[in-house]
Amino acid sequence: MKKIILLFLILITGTTRQVSAQLQGQPRLDSLLTQIPKTTEDTNKVNLLNDLSFTYNSINPDEGLKFGKQAIELAEKLNWKKGMANANRATGVNYAYGKSDYPGALEYFFKALKLYQEIEDKTGIAKILSNIGVVYWYQSDYPNALKYYFDALRIDEQSGNKNGIAATLCNIGIVYNSQEDYTKALEYMLKANKIDEELGNKSGIAANLGNIGELYRRLSDHAQALENDLKALQLYEELGDKNGIARNLGNIGAIYTEKRNYAYALEYYVKALKISKELGLKIGIAINLGNIGSTYLEIAKDTGNPVNHNSYQNFYGNKTGALQQAKVYTDSAIVIFKEIGDLNTLFSNYERLSEIQTLLGDNKGALESYKNYTLYKDSVFNMEKDKKLTETAMQYEFDKKEAASKAEQDKKDIQQRNIRNSIAAGLAGALLFLAVVYRQRNRIGKEKKKSDEEKKRSEDLLLNILPAEVAEELKTTGAAKAKAYTLVTVMFTDFKDFTSVSEKVSAELLVDEIHHCFSAFDNIIQHYKIEKIKTIGDAYLCASGLPVSNYTHAEDMLNAAIEIRNFMLERKMEKEVRGEIPFELRIGIHTGPVVAGIVGIKKYAYDIWGDTVNLAARMEQNSDAGKINISGSTYELVKTKFTCKHRGKIEAKNKGVIDMYYLEG
Repeated sequence: MKKIILLFLILITGTTRQVSAQLQGQPRLDSLLTQIPKTTEDTNKVNLLNDLSFTYNSINPDEGLKFGKQAIELAEKLNWKKGMANANRATGVNYAYGKSDYPGALEYFFKALKLYQEIEDKTGIAKILSNIGVVYWYQSDYPNALKYYFDALRIDEQSGNKNGIAATLCNIGIVYNSQEDYTKALEYMLKANKIDEELGNKSGIAANLGNIGELYRRLSDHAQALENDLKALQLYEELGDKNGIARNLGNIGAIYTEKRNYAYALEYYVKALKISKELGLKIGIAINLGNIGSTYLEIAKDTGNPVNHNSYQNFYGNKTGALQQAKVYTDSAIVIFKEIGDLNTLFSNYERLSEIQTLLGDNKGALESYKNYTLYKDSVFNMEKDKKLTETAMQYEFDKKEAASKAEQDKKDIQQRNIRNSIAAGLAGALLFLAVVYRQRNRIGKEKKKSDEEKKRSEDLLLNILPAEVAEELKTTGAAKAKAYTLVTVMFTDFKDFTSVSEKVSAELLVDEIHHCFSAFDNIIQHYKIEKIKTIGDAYLCASGLPVSNYTHAEDMLNAAIEIRNFMLERKMEKEVRGEIPFELRIGIHTGPVVAGIVGIKKYAYDIWGDTVNLAARMEQNSDAGKINISGSTYELVKTKFTCKHRGKIEAKNKGVIDMYYLEG
């Protein structure tokens, strides 16, 4: 049933939060409107018109557009770029959130962005970047949405704008929620809510609670979902924000649909639909129509539920009556979703329509609807989009680390300026020395041979630290850029009960044993062209499929893991024969995207980042000694070549439940 319940997310932006905070009902609007005739044609009037335009976006977007365009005209007449930027943004907000006219919204948003950039207004730039991200999110273009959100977040973090940071954090959470990555979604939403609570920002808290409630609904935690949504609804009612009220009514309706209390579900959806129609909010109208259609489908299917049977099925006489209602509402939703270009909810409506038509016996119509469902779903979810989404998120994290490294380097550069002259003198002396050596022809051969040997030793040492491709880039350009990889396979190993065993042997013997084991691991993975990343105490981390991508990374890693496991089992028997305490090894493997590269400026180390690394560690932690525990994503790549035993869905710390498999043989 979850697949056919439409999302009703509370979308947060720099605009909607401000507007919500401004909305104090009709008295505020009356106050603003009475000031218009009294205000002279100056910058104050531009600000007043912009205020009206923003305020009207969730009440009457046509009026909002009227005031926004008046503000643009006056600001241009005054040649006031800040006012022009704000007016273009206000106009875009009405097109986006009031009219669901996304091309129109982007036209004005990009004009505003250019103007904010010209006057170097960082706060304005951050807000408009967030607005643009929202429009892309509405159109299910998640990579672009995330790109603009992270750009906005960088600027707000630099300027310390906590309101903006909170807004964008929750927007990022919404993208991850749309991608069904609930762990990351909740992480970002809770960060946002913490900041809003510190600021006492009611509209932000309301929006966060609504988003968190929707997330819990998707996780089937209806009690938590309802608690958060009811709190959000109360806050929206206190603020007089009709748009927020409508969204949360829809959220609550979805909860009751899943609880099979269809009478309550329809009651909330109808209320939400009525408000959306009053506001002229197309996306709200479409979502509520779709949700009502979904509920009637569930009524038709759920003949065993007494609440459903007594309240609705009898009213329509039979199952067909409920199905026909479901089709009418779903058809109506599809028309609007097509018009506004919301592909994400469009494909789920086509999926529902196909099911309804099948139950009504219209097999031809059902097939056509299913084709449309597949077409639009493929447009929303494809590998290239997932790749861009991952690259955007990880690039943001890498840029933060790189900026910190650069700041540290800048400090050192300042300290080193005082000794540059002496370094230059030293270099000059070295050049003179080389000139003398050059003249001594009888010693050139020996010196060249010595130089070549030293160069080879240096290169061998560098290759022992860095992958060949990265080392070559570092030698050629003086730097090595981080790269995003769509699919690599990561392995973590760890010795069981290492601490307790280490207390029973001397430090020298302990180090010798780890060295012996890790040397064997090095030789094994080298055979399969797997990249060793690092050791962390008694843990060993390596990755297959980088820095040169290949299609056998998962297979190569599993073969290496089998050899490592067998080596450790043989080593255990050797140790037991000698009466020594053996180590037992846990192995965990996961496949997914990572970013890899060099961090810092001294003691170069090649490293990898991303959730894939964390999940590989969770695979190891949930493994048993002598076992190779792989994730569902790795299993899908190797299931035809290796025998695996499904362990079921297992709870992993901070990651929720994950499909895990033991590699057999």
